[in-house]
Amino acid sequence: MPKIVNKAEITIPEAKALLDKVQNPNQFQIRTTEYVKKFSKLESEKAKELVDTLTKQFEIERLDAIQVVNCMPRSIEELRAFFSTGRKRLILTEQLERMLQLLDKYR
Repeated sequence: MPKIVNKAEITIPEAKALLDKVQNPNQFQIRTTEYVKKFSKLESEKAKELVDTLTKQFEIERLDAIQVVNCMPRSIEELRAFFSTGRKRLILTEQLERMLQLLDKYR
């Protein structure tokens, strides 16, 4: 069994980049690779940069930023769904509009 070197939450594009480096993948890795290729919406570096920008500029949690980047919502309604549950702080419509503008720059 491989040794875990690092544990961190990553975006789907980052997972794709890691899986592309695997030589002789097992069945689970092959299925996961198929999934991430289908649902990856950005390049790995751009996804990482966008997560950092979202967390700094909009002061949202890293996990929320990762989910936003994984889905790349196209409307305020879709974006609002990420912040409307649990004990997350309220994000104003103006902030959501600015967030969508930022996402549009990365599409």
